[in-house]
Amino acid sequence: MLKIRNLDAGYGKLRVLKNISLHVKAGEIVTMIGANGAGKTTLLHTIVGLIKPMRGEIGFLGQTNGRATVGRIVAAGCALVPEGRQVFAPMSVEENLLLGGYVLQKAAGRAAVHKELAHQYELFPILRERRRQLAGTLSGGEQQMLAMGRALMSKPKLVMMDEPSTGLAPLIVRDIFQIILRLRQEGNTVLLIEQNAKAALGIADRGYVLEVGKVILQGPAGDLLANADVQRAYLGREKIG
Repeated sequence: MLKIRNLDAGYGKLRVLKNISLHVKAGEIVTMIGANGAGKTTLLHTIVGLIKPMRGEIGFLGQTNGRATVGRIVAAGCALVPEGRQVFAPMSVEENLLLGGYVLQKAAGRAAVHKELAHQYELFPILRERRRQLAGTLSGGEQQMLAMGRALMSKPKLVMMDEPSTGLAPLIVRDIFQIILRLRQEGNTVLLIEQNAKAALGIADRGYVLEVGKVILQGPAGDLLANADVQRAYLGREKIG
């Protein structure tokens, strides 16, 4: 579904990503872990078109989209749940969700949007309860669910999530990761960026470790969980046994 080859990207003359290659197959949950400043958010912003590549190729569903606009990439089926939620605070929950359905409405009409809205309310029951409430008054966990629901309103083929657990209580984090698993069960493909390496690798099929803009490790999630270097750097413990 997503194939990246030899990607360099950054800001101005600053190269943040250095020769990145990775792939995501349809139906997978793939996670990218790494410390702050490793380039994880830059990677997602480059895939979705907010940053233009300096070098390399980004292929999505067999089409090269390294120079495509954000609108075209989203319309092709790639959606981003941004770091920090970035909900529209002065607007209601339902207005935020309907904004996320703009691409779907253009492609399939208003009825398809309302059908998808009902699906998001089934996936996130708390959003139905809060649908008339201003988004800025929601709790952090509720805002994260809203950001996820808003992205899903476009019915994407690939959902990219940037640090969905940041700042949330452990019980809410558990709920968020259960929802991500359900998305995969419903046929979605997920690229998950996370600092919570244990939780991310616990639900992922495969993972990549990003360090200073480079992929330094990759493999099945279970193998990365058992890797002594990953445990030491990201799980806070030495390998035992």
